[in-house]
Parts: sequence; C-alpha cells; structure tokens
Amino acid sequence: MAWVILVIAGLLEVVWAVGLKYSEGLTKLWPSVLTISTLLLSFWLLGLAMRSLPIGTAYGVWVGIGAVGTVIYGVLFLAEPAGFIRIASVCLILAGIVGLKVSA
Repeated sequence: MAWVILVIAGLLEVVWAVGLKYSEGLTKLWPSVLTISTLLLSFWLLGLAMRSLPIGTAYGVWVGIGAVGTVIYGVLFLAEPAGFIRIASVCLILAGIVGLKVSA
C-alpha cells in the first residue's frame, strides 16, 4: 500500500509543479489554491509512505515521478522541446526510479 500512496503523492507533485506555472508566482487565486492544496496533500502522502519505505527510496521515487511527469506535461501541453538528450535524460531518471524500487 505504501507504494500506491507514494505514486499518488508523486502524481500530485506534478499537479502542484504545473500549478506553480499557472499561478504566476502564486499571484492568481484559484491556481494558487490548487497548487498549495495539492502540495500539502502530496507532502502528507509522502510522509505516510515513509512510514514503511526507506527515506532515500521514497523521496527519490517521489521526486522522480514529479520530475518525469512535469517534463512530459511540458512537452505535451506547453510545447517544450523533446530532443534526444532531454528524452534520454528522462529515461535515466526512470531507470533510477526502477532501481530504487527494485532495491527497496
């Protein structure tokens, strides 16, 4: 169950990271409310997952999901570049996430 909670926390990290862009520095009310709410929920779920997962594994996977998800969002919806080096870098992050999961 801790892994499911951790994945949800990581996906919420994507939401709040994207929300930071749309809140324009937390100056727009509703995007800011969404950003802060999902940030708090994401941290809370991360804390729950850390009750039974090693801290390094949980934090690394959480950050990795957030980073990969945010890059994918940027490429798909914000016309950010998707060059070879960028995609290869995302694949390396994914390999790191898998490595942390396997070693836990």
